[in-house]
Amino acid sequence: MPRIAYTLDHADLHWQAVRAQGAGGQNVNKVSNAAHLRVDVHAAALPDALKTRVLALRDSRVSTDGVINIKAQQHRSLEKNRAEALARLHELLDTAAYVAPMRRATKPTRTSRRKRVESKIKRGEVKALRGPVRD
Repeated sequence: MPRIAYTLDHADLHWQAVRAQGAGGQNVNKVSNAAHLRVDVHAAALPDALKTRVLALRDSRVSTDGVINIKAQQHRSLEKNRAEALARLHELLDTAAYVAPMRRATKPTRTSRRKRVESKIKRGEVKALRGPVRD
């Protein structure tokens, strides 16, 4: 698979521990264990081609000013939520780094053209027989 190679510098990652939302009782109200990850794409040490592709993604996690925001709050521990946020960031970058191979234009073969025309003729004959019965 052709893709853009990149390495992620951990100095570009900005972490913040925030309180998680939703059910969880007393733990959720007093412990900040949700991980909020922010990455400024313009300032990150990524290849320019990858930056362009990330900014062109139609993803709600990428803001209009070029900042990736990921919030992970599924787990009870901050370390697991940080690992999940980092995995989601890698998944987003891998999606942007994938370059689809160029399609080579080909012509249909003589046999495939003949089969297509034959099937069209046959289908037309079937439809012609659906008309009113003549004496």
